[in-house]
Amino acid sequence: MNQKSGRGIPVRVVLALAMVGLLAACGQNGTNEAGYISGDGRTQEIPVADRGEPVEITGKTLEGKPFDLADTRGKVTVLNVWWTGCAPCRKEMPMLQAANEELGDEVAFVGLNTRDASAAQGQAFERHYGVEYPSVYSPDGAAVLALKGSLAPRAIPATAILDTQGRVAALIRGEIPSARTLDTLITAAGSGGKDPA
Repeated sequence: MNQKSGRGIPVRVVLALAMVGLLAACGQNGTNEAGYISGDGRTQEIPVADRGEPVEITGKTLEGKPFDLADTRGKVTVLNVWWTGCAPCRKEMPMLQAANEELGDEVAFVGLNTRDASAAQGQAFERHYGVEYPSVYSPDGAAVLALKGSLAPRAIPATAILDTQGRVAALIRGEIPSARTLDTLITAAGSGGKDPA
């Protein structure tokens, strides 16, 4: 059987070059073969006057317990979107757990697990990284959609910081740059989230 294309180049060479081009294109736009889009790393603070309505998320945690985000009102809340197949998620998880240990009395930390095929995968991930705060299991991405366009549903990792009223006060699209950035955004959300007296 002749394995050459019309110009005398072997078909497997053409296919290999096409595959290299396809993989290079995927790498340039931040996607991978799993279909998620990595964030661009931008942080955004939302002025108090521009914050929308409180975010409403209900569902079940990875352990199957009922969860209602309204229960965190009165505290600044860090919502972190993650998935076990996301390398930046694995990198930032120890930082989030350390912040939870340091600030857990004043700040609520909540994970949003959006792509794992089973809750057991997410539970194993949390055990591995010693994560002690709850994660809502939302494989269909509904939990991220509750943020009403603040974050792209397929952009992982991503973090939304809610003020004490449950409104989006800050966003990190992509991996959290540093513990200092996280702390600064949490502090700003806490100082600006209350109604004026």
